[in-house]
Amino acid sequence: MASKGAGVSFSRKSYRLTSDAEKSKVTGIVQEKLLNDYLHRIFSSRDHTPTTATNRKSLNFQNLPEHLDQLLHVDIEDEESQGQIEGRLGPSTVVLDHTGGFEGLLLVNDDLLGVIGHSNFGTIRSTTCVYKGKWVYEVLISSQGLMQIGWCTINCRFNQEEGVGDTHNSYAYDGNRVRKWNVTTTNYGKAWAAGDIVSCLIDLDDGTLSFCLNGVSLGTAFENLSRGLGMAYFPAISLSFKESVAFNFGSRPLRYPVTGYRPLQDPPRADLVRAQKLLGCFQAVLGVELDPVEGRLVEKESSQWQLQGQPTVLLTLAHIFHHFAPLLRKVYVVEAVLMSFLLGIMEVGTPAQAQSVVRQVLDLLWLFMEDYEVQDCLKQLMMSLLRLYRFSPIVPDLGLQIHYLRLTIAILRHEKSRKFLLSNVLFDVLQSVVFFYIKSPLRVEEAGLQELIPTTWWPHRSSREGRESKEVKDETAEERLRRRAYERGCQRLKKRIEVVEELQVQILKLLLNNKDENGGEASRYIFLTKFRKFLQENASGRGNMPMLCPPEYMVCFLHRLISALRYYWDEYKASNPSASFSEDDLASKANILIDPLELQAATMDDLDEDEEPASAAAAAAAQRPMQALAMGGALPLPRPGWLSSPTLGRANRFLSTAAVSLMTPRRPLSTSEKVKVRTLSAEQRTREDIEGSHWNEGLLLGRPPEEPEQPLTENSLLEVLDGAVIMYNLSVHQQLGKMVGVSDDVNEYAMALRDTEDKLRRCPKWRKDILAELTKSQKVFSEKLDHLSRRLAWVHATVYSQEKMLDIYWLLRVCLRTIEHGDRTGSLFAFMPEFYLSVAINSYSALKNYFGPVHSMEELPGYEETLTRLAAILAKHFADTRIVGTDIRDSLMQALASYVCYPHSLRAVERIPEEQRIAMVRSLLAPYEQRPWAQTNWILVRLWRGCGFGYRYTRLPHLLKTKPEDANLPSLQKPCPSTLLQQHMADLLRQGPDVAPSFLNSVLNQLNWAFSEFIGMIQEIQQAAERLERNFVDSRQLKVCATCFDLSVSLLRVLEMTITLVPEIFLDWARPTSEMLLQRLAQLLNQVLNRVTAERNLFDRVVSLRLPGLESVDHYPILVAVTGILVQLLVHGPASGKERATSVLLADPCFQLRSICYLLGQPEPSAPGTALPAPDRKHFSLQSYTDYISVEELAQVEQMLAHLTSASAQAAAASLPTSEEDLCPICYAHPISAVFQPCGHKSCKACINQHLMNNKDCFFCKATIESVEDWDKAANASATSSTT
Repeated sequence: MASKGAGVSFSRKSYRLTSDAEKSKVTGIVQEKLLNDYLHRIFSSRDHTPTTATNRKSLNFQNLPEHLDQLLHVDIEDEESQGQIEGRLGPSTVVLDHTGGFEGLLLVNDDLLGVIGHSNFGTIRSTTCVYKGKWVYEVLISSQGLMQIGWCTINCRFNQEEGVGDTHNSYAYDGNRVRKWNVTTTNYGKAWAAGDIVSCLIDLDDGTLSFCLNGVSLGTAFENLSRGLGMAYFPAISLSFKESVAFNFGSRPLRYPVTGYRPLQDPPRADLVRAQKLLGCFQAVLGVELDPVEGRLVEKESSQWQLQGQPTVLLTLAHIFHHFAPLLRKVYVVEAVLMSFLLGIMEVGTPAQAQSVVRQVLDLLWLFMEDYEVQDCLKQLMMSLLRLYRFSPIVPDLGLQIHYLRLTIAILRHEKSRKFLLSNVLFDVLQSVVFFYIKSPLRVEEAGLQELIPTTWWPHRSSREGRESKEVKDETAEERLRRRAYERGCQRLKKRIEVVEELQVQILKLLLNNKDENGGEASRYIFLTKFRKFLQENASGRGNMPMLCPPEYMVCFLHRLISALRYYWDEYKASNPSASFSEDDLASKANILIDPLELQAATMDDLDEDEEPASAAAAAAAQRPMQALAMGGALPLPRPGWLSSPTLGRANRFLSTAAVSLMTPRRPLSTSEKVKVRTLSAEQRTREDIEGSHWNEGLLLGRPPEEPEQPLTENSLLEVLDGAVIMYNLSVHQQLGKMVGVSDDVNEYAMALRDTEDKLRRCPKWRKDILAELTKSQKVFSEKLDHLSRRLAWVHATVYSQEKMLDIYWLLRVCLRTIEHGDRTGSLFAFMPEFYLSVAINSYSALKNYFGPVHSMEELPGYEETLTRLAAILAKHFADTRIVGTDIRDSLMQALASYVCYPHSLRAVERIPEEQRIAMVRSLLAPYEQRPWAQTNWILVRLWRGCGFGYRYTRLPHLLKTKPEDANLPSLQKPCPSTLLQQHMADLLRQGPDVAPSFLNSVLNQLNWAFSEFIGMIQEIQQAAERLERNFVDSRQLKVCATCFDLSVSLLRVLEMTITLVPEIFLDWARPTSEMLLQRLAQLLNQVLNRVTAERNLFDRVVSLRLPGLESVDHYPILVAVTGILVQLLVHGPASGKERATSVLLADPCFQLRSICYLLGQPEPSAPGTALPAPDRKHFSLQSYTDYISVEELAQVEQMLAHLTSASAQAAAASLPTSEEDLCPICYAHPISAVFQPCGHKSCKACINQHLMNNKDCFFCKATIESVEDWDKAANASATSSTT
């Protein structure tokens, strides 16, 4: 059996009545007089006064077609003759000229009305021009970037730099820069935003050109246009890369028609007249009810109409749709007639009544129209709805958006329509995600936010960290009143937005419905198929550009999807009370169904489900209702096979088959029947199995039936969950961070306003000129803050509300449970896409940084426990050997480094089990070689910050007067040391004999490298700065230089922490490595001090330059770190340890006492013959930083200086002259103290110990060193042997 509409061309079917022989089979037709009255009532002319009952012609179903033809006759010139109208040249159907009227690379939609820029500045014009009269066309702005829209002549020549408005005889409006263009440019109009409609008007009678934005005139833009012979103007646009618009030249009703101006494309007037008449007839059917018992017509409200299967009504509707169906395939008729009719239905009666009428109207469309006709109609209807929703202006009550969404819901409640739209339209033709987006108003005045939020307010200090960093400030009574009024306005706005969001969630609930009544593939599975493609296209970026989802749409889509998903999961739990559910029910059953690698590699076709071979006839038959007509209480009869004939007329087919299902509910298949049908192979299935028999529904081949078992439901919901996680990872997190910019703008303007008000108070009254300028600035800042505060209210309601925060928090908990589940499976992780880990880290960051200060993460349920779970994951897996991906390991390391910067999250790390804490610290103390060590070192530094010498600062002293780039950076948080983790570190360093030496040697090696690199770079910077010719230092080099300096400081702080916690590692010489570690430490400390403290040295000169990028390079951070180490060694250590440290420090040849004096501001004594330093030269001194260094710490420095001064003098007095032969031939600083065996070469112990760390060969002969002996012992042994 051929499906309806199959074939190359569609032939109209005959809608004549059946023959007299067949007519006798039809029962239920009313008496002739009542029928005549009914038909006259339905098909009376709306243009003339109805004729009286005495002189009107009797109507019945035999002469109704002739009467209907007369009624629909339109006395309008044929459309063909209307193609050429005076003043217009070109095709009557106006589209974009994609064959020759463009410049640059552009993507044009299939309808030749939408365009996307794909090059620097592409230009395209239409196929039709005008030379006389008044004309208008509309442009729907899909993106608010750089575009110039207007008119041009055919002689205008454009390129990638010059577009419409940049040449003579071309004129344009640019709402991005708010200017008009015609060779030169001036300010004009208002800023446009995505979702606006620009009307372009040209009056060639007066020679003027103007524009409208959302129906509001922007005024005359240009006058005295060139007119005359050869001057005709084309609609044209120039747009930059990825900007997109859609044109309406008149193929659809203009959204904002202008009186006196006509669209470039004429509307189908004849079709509109016929459609309006037929719609009137259809409405008359809805408003009149037959009462065959009393033989009269009964008036009733159309909202209460019910289809009851009366043959007279059905045949009447069949005649109406015989003429109406072809018209409903046309775009203009659908939008102007059908859309208006359906929207009118939604305004009458209760919402339930309106939805019932819409459902019945859709039933009639499917029953009286061919499938291809209904499908075209639904496609155009949904496209019109999407345009109306997207390009409607924002009003305070969001009434327009609510109206369109309610109609969308009513349409999608119709199962057959929903399945068709899901399968063919919503994701394939439309960017249906638009339905889930609420556009943000760029112009709050037009959106009515001034009336909704009359009082504005902004915080004095805003922070995104939550309560832990909020500063309490007393409010004045006036500020408190303003804040409360502002909050009430925000609540009013939020309530209106919540209405729209609830409707959007209802749409998704319909799309995710898996309990469809009519069998076949459930809506949820069709949605999942399209959802997979949607994710794949957006993940790979290979999809059709118009169909890629913008980030702001993705944010709204994610929140609505989570709401619908949780609704269905709760419903699934309620229906399965016996199932065991854990804390995070959905997350605990994580079953990853989407492989990201497949998403990246698969093509769109790869994601299509393979269907079993089945003819289109079987599919069409299975979807068609399968019951006989029941009238007058008769039992339903099996459907005769002859009724499948495609030659039957529309009315006869209806009467004998389908609409009967409107009255008789289906009986679902029994379990045995389902098993029977499913077990048959495709070849064994009979016609009855496919089409259904004995009043049972048939089987739709190749489609999964309605979910019979729980696991299917569970898996389908989990697949939606996976998609939600992917969406957050794709673009939602980045968009959440981007929207914070509105709050940042409010803070900046609030700060500027406060500064201006302070200046006004300080300004002398006699300086009228300054007062005037300051007053003007104050007014500008106040107006801008009023605008931004209302816009911020919108952003908080749509993006950062408490409900949105709970959605992200739920997603975080889902990811945490999934990671924990994957970790428990054994020696290896269960398969889990890495984006789950990224989403867990990023969603926590978003909750902490983006939703404050209005909503604090501390208010979330289970906040402390969630922090602890995330801390356990980061602590366990940042050094997990099972994770081999470097990107994942780096992400974990960076997340842990950020985690320990904040008090609440650091306390969460301290709450994890002790074994995990110790394992984490052990991983942090692993040698730094052969692994990324900078972040590890940063973690250790954060654990110590707040405990070290002068290490209680948040920002460096010399940077206090400068504004930080972002005060919420982890590096700018207040110190929050962890004594618990410090104790774990001390215990581990004491335990193993190799832990401390390997860790400290790696730290010393990295310190040597980092500081050496820093010195080498500042030498290059100084040389470049001293050149006479103008030159620039690479910013990347400056950044690397500053990074090396910061690394040096952080490594010094780690050494300070180690010496403070475990001083015996350096001072207990019973340990075999202590002396060597102390000598290396002293050597590095002396090198740092000598480089930094020398007067007029390289470090001083580079610091004085204050180059951008080297802001952190200063004396204070590095000198206080070195001072802290020296104080711990020389002041706080035990007496024996202080003596050893002092001797090692003084024995180092690089030691200079003046470096220690420099710390307290004592200048270097001048050498003979050199000029004295300038008396006003400011010297560095720790005593200048009393806000950062306590009195006790300064006293310890003075004590250290006194001790070193005394020890240095004693060492100088006790030292004996040493011959050059007795000095170490390597360093020439220490006497020979060791001899190598078996070769017998000699050096000092410091040189040989450091050499043996990396090499076992002798310095001189390269022989392998087997042992090292004291030099005195060797000398005595040789003397004894010579005596004997």
